[in-house]
Amino acid sequence: MKRLIRDRPLTPEEAAACNAIRQQVAGEVSELVSRHLDRMAPPAQLHHVLQQLKEARVSQGLSLVDLTTRTGVEPSLLLDLETEQGISPTMETLARYAEAVGKRLQISLTDT
Repeated sequence: MKRLIRDRPLTPEEAAACNAIRQQVAGEVSELVSRHLDRMAPPAQLHHVLQQLKEARVSQGLSLVDLTTRTGVEPSLLLDLETEQGISPTMETLARYAEAVGKRLQISLTDT
């Protein structure tokens, strides 16, 4: 963030306006951070699908390298998927993983 240097002091009105904005931002920061973290967390459905995919891979005795051969997806990305580390998988990646372990990815919509 670039620091601004003023060539004159703020008037009392300007200082009050700046303080009001600072207080408003301070009051909103925790909510904004919370909303951001909620958006970044994988939804429960995705967590469940990733768990099922890993269980299928492990039950078949496949390593991540075996899965890489079958899917063409890098082992590091597969590991990130299985450990849910900063993931945002594409539908294609999930479908390729599912196909590699003999499953089919199915998506449906429900009313909220």
